[in-house]
Amino acid sequence: MTDADRSAIEGQARKWSSTFEQRPGFLGVEPSQPGRDALNRFEQVGASTVLELGAGQGRDTLLFAQAGLNVVALDYASEGLVQVAEAGRDLSVDGRITPCVADVREALPFDDAMFDACYAHMLLSMALTTREIEKLTHEVWRVLRPDGLFVYTVRNKSDAHYEQGVSHGDDRFEMGGFIVHFFDRALVDRLAANGFDLLDMQEQEEGRLPRRLFVVTMRAVK
Repeated sequence: MTDADRSAIEGQARKWSSTFEQRPGFLGVEPSQPGRDALNRFEQVGASTVLELGAGQGRDTLLFAQAGLNVVALDYASEGLVQVAEAGRDLSVDGRITPCVADVREALPFDDAMFDACYAHMLLSMALTTREIEKLTHEVWRVLRPDGLFVYTVRNKSDAHYEQGVSHGDDRFEMGGFIVHFFDRALVDRLAANGFDLLDMQEQEEGRLPRRLFVVTMRAVK
C-alpha cells in the first residue's frame, strides 16, 4: 500500500466516526432492501451465525438480530458500534449482537469456518484498493463454513457519481469527503474466483440519487 492510500483510508475512518457521532441515523433507520433480501436467503439455508462487515449504525444488524440470528457486527468506526450496542439493548436483542472494532485490511480476527453467512452492505465499495478487496474476500471464504453464503452490495459503474469528484485511482472517487470504489462485472467475477460459486447478481437502486448497486450472492466452495 502506498503512503497516499494509507493516509486516505485512515482519514476515512476518522470521517465515518465523526459522521456517526454527529448524525445518528445517517445511514438510515429502517433496514435496507438488500438486508431484507439477505435475511431471506440466510433463513432459507438455516444460517444462525452471521458476520456483518461494515455494520455502520446497525440498521441491518438489528434486522438480523431481531430475526433470531447471532451477529458479529464489525466496523472500524467505533462510534457506530456504540450506537449499534445501545439500539440492541433498547430492543432486547443485545445478547445476539457482538460488536467488533477491526480493520478489514488486516486478517479477520476469527477462527476458520466460524460463520454460516457473511453480509456486507457497501463495505467493499469503501476506499479499499482492488488488491485489498481480493484479500478480504479470501478472508471471508476462510471464516465461512462450507457452503456458507456471502451477500454483498457495491456501487457500480452505471452510478451517476462514477468518475465524479477527486480520483484516487483504481476506480475510486472522492465526493463530499467519502471515497467510493465502483465495481464492474469483471471485478465481481474476479472476486468469485476466490473460492466461491457466484449464485446471483442483481442490480438495484437505493437512495435519492439514486445509487446504482450490484447485489451479489456467493457460496463458499470447500
